[in-house]
Amino acid sequence: MPTTAKICGLSSPSTIAAAVAGGASHVGFVFFPKSPRDVAPEQAGTLATPDGISRIGVFVDPDDALLAHAIAGARLTGVQLHGDETPERAAAIGARYRVEVWKAVPVRTRADLDVARAYHGAVQRILYDAKTPKDTLPGGMGLRFDWKLLEGFVHPLPWALSGGLDISNVAEAIAVTRARVVDVSSGVESAPGIKDVGKIAAFLGAVASL
Repeated sequence: MPTTAKICGLSSPSTIAAAVAGGASHVGFVFFPKSPRDVAPEQAGTLATPDGISRIGVFVDPDDALLAHAIAGARLTGVQLHGDETPERAAAIGARYRVEVWKAVPVRTRADLDVARAYHGAVQRILYDAKTPKDTLPGGMGLRFDWKLLEGFVHPLPWALSGGLDISNVAEAIAVTRARVVDVSSGVESAPGIKDVGKIAAFLGAVASL
């Protein structure tokens, strides 16, 4: 199977267009006020995508009011959870809102991967991301973890790879991990929260060429 890509943290028509033109399988919108990529659900809702491209909302410990507002306003097909959401909470979100649920698992050591097992049956996909320092944002920091930690790991669920990916290293990341979905945000930016259409195109071109 070919590897596909999610371009995350989008907020403008030009960057959505670049993601669509480059063949992104997923686009992501961040609903977290502390992030430079935070976007209002109504704004995300105006950014049209063709059928077949998944629209994923990124949240950190969201309450039901935010989820309902964002899922409806941004026309989300899925949610990506980056906080301390338990398997029970994640499963409840999926059941209540009838959307695909991804759970981010922060990784620094091999033992961190075991957290994914608890979400079997509760979510549809695990996102392995780099563990960030305390008191910083839970993602979108341009940090990567040692991809070799995934070698030989028996994944309990479909999964995606994130954390510090960019045009210079995505081919290596896919070769090492055999990821079938890669997720990029800061790696296609000119500044925090400012997506670069040229970098989006180059990243997606690199993924498609593999």
